[in-house]
Amino acid sequence: MRRSLPRSPPLPFSFAISSPSYTANSSGPSLTHLSICCQRLVNSCLSLSHSRSLLYQISGSSPRSSARNFPPTQAMSNAGGLQDDVLAKAHVPQATVQGTSKETRGSFDVTAAAAPPLEDNYYDSKSDDDYEDKPTEEELSTLRRVSGPIHWGIYTIAFAELCERFSYYGSSVLYTNFVMRPLPPGSTTGATYGADIPAGALGMGQRASQGVSLVNQFWAYLVPLFGGWLADSKLGRYKVIHIAIAVSTVAHIILTVAAAPSVISKGKVAFAPFFLGLFILCCGTGLFKANISPLLAEQNKDTRMRVETRKGERVIVDPAVTNTRIFLWFYFAINCGAVSGQISMVFVEKYHSFWLAFLLPTILFLICPVKFVHMSKFAAKRSGGITKLNWENAKPSNVPVAERPNWLTYDDAWVDEVRRGLKACKVFLFLPIFFLAYNQMTNNLTSQAGSMVLGGAPNDVIQNLNPLSIIIMIPILDHVVYPGFRKMGFNFTPIKRMTTGFFFAAAAMVAATVMQHYVYQMSPCGDLATICEEGPAPINVWAQCLPYVFVGLAEIFTNVTSYEYAFSKAPENMKSLVMSVNLAMSAVSAAIGQAWTPLSEDPLLVWNYASVAIIAFLGGVAFWFCFKHLDREEDELNQLKKTKFLGSNQPTAAAQDDQVAQTHVSEKV
Repeated sequence: MRRSLPRSPPLPFSFAISSPSYTANSSGPSLTHLSICCQRLVNSCLSLSHSRSLLYQISGSSPRSSARNFPPTQAMSNAGGLQDDVLAKAHVPQATVQGTSKETRGSFDVTAAAAPPLEDNYYDSKSDDDYEDKPTEEELSTLRRVSGPIHWGIYTIAFAELCERFSYYGSSVLYTNFVMRPLPPGSTTGATYGADIPAGALGMGQRASQGVSLVNQFWAYLVPLFGGWLADSKLGRYKVIHIAIAVSTVAHIILTVAAAPSVISKGKVAFAPFFLGLFILCCGTGLFKANISPLLAEQNKDTRMRVETRKGERVIVDPAVTNTRIFLWFYFAINCGAVSGQISMVFVEKYHSFWLAFLLPTILFLICPVKFVHMSKFAAKRSGGITKLNWENAKPSNVPVAERPNWLTYDDAWVDEVRRGLKACKVFLFLPIFFLAYNQMTNNLTSQAGSMVLGGAPNDVIQNLNPLSIIIMIPILDHVVYPGFRKMGFNFTPIKRMTTGFFFAAAAMVAATVMQHYVYQMSPCGDLATICEEGPAPINVWAQCLPYVFVGLAEIFTNVTSYEYAFSKAPENMKSLVMSVNLAMSAVSAAIGQAWTPLSEDPLLVWNYASVAIIAFLGGVAFWFCFKHLDREEDELNQLKKTKFLGSNQPTAAAQDDQVAQTHVSEKV
């Protein structure tokens, strides 16, 4: 129902003159009449110059835009333009404005009053919009849910991510041997042709290499917090991704220089440029990771559930199912890049040199900017919005119209989305426990492989069993397991999937504990197997399959789902920021993991794996009991009405204000 503004009695002029001898109704000398005429003339001119602002007042459009169009010292009004309460307050000696006593003699400061509000239906979003193919409650509980189509831009972005992951993992897989082990006898490049002799360069020991691995993970997943803020509040995701590519390119070049024969021949002196390159690469990776997955998921054209008939069966096309598939195949691309980079670079490291092993990822990484330039005209590039939370713990529709301040420009839906986003961030607080188990794979399990029979394989190639298992399992889960669950009527929700991942992570650490026990039992050096020079334990290195495969399954259920959860639960203008909070949990885990560093050497490695297994299991149990209530709210959270508020810092915010105002004016006219 359209709201009409009550008419006020016409005023002779806009200025309320405080002197009793110069009021509108006085019959003073001619000077008075001349003053009145001048004031009327000034009022007419000012009214014309501010006609656009008055249209905003009449239409009840954005308070922000209205306040912006009135100068702070404005002292005129239009009898038919401003609301009655504003006019009344303008012509009384004392006026209480938004709870503040303000003397208004002679003029009225429009910006001090409550801004003319938008229509209440702009703010109120207690129920979602009705649309023709919206599923009913009965259909939601009975019909099978299927995925919508996947836009081709998703595959393009996923390929760029594959190249970036090839370069990152192809470089980071070299860190352990580069730092831990010394140059092999007679080698100037770090390479070795001995079947069971790993490559090496700096010879700083296992504790130093574990510390480097944790620092690498900490910074690579802490920087996304800055990357998410930068994209959401300043530059937008697309620009930040290009900055990340430039930063990472510089880092790869520095790492290549640090591994040059003339540099590593000087021993630990090479650690300084190596660590500088590592740190800069972490910065580039963090900027990239915070924005690539939201950019990918934004290519999904499905935004709400709808009922369709496919092959004679009525089904629900669920955007949540589409997002699940998108992030599964996104993680598939990540692990394709990881496994190809890690397998190829460890052989280059072992049989040629470290410098070439760092150079090749740099070359492949340069494909990223080419792919993004190619798709720039087609991919959906949503700019970020404001991240400064001018947010009261109340919805605008519950605030009386006359008391709404100028800055209250968001709607009820945005409040709901922020609440939902905060719930997601609570879920992420358990992820550091999961990553404690995952982090064992990056260094300690690699060292464990070095104390086993390698059979000519590099010790750091075995960890590729993890991405290989992911590459194999993702198509099976996407095409067989998940659809099978949906046909059975079992809703394998994100909370259930993440809980399952915790238990697989615990099982992986149990397998690693048993493996380390037998390494100590069978090694010629007993519980000093890692540094044993008499030979490896007579156990084939491929016996490590079980912990790597279990960690891979844990990643699919927990890590992939956390990406999906971060995107689907974040407010529209804070996607990158919430995703960066998710990624930052890995940095928190790396910091916590420093407490396990003293256990990361002989003879304490059994206790290292066993303690992490116990913590991962208990973490999974606690996770389920803390968040099982969100499991029941999944559909409700996914079907929240989308906000119209995108933030005042967003490049298109002003244009949207104009569009809203014009819509209101046209409706009233």
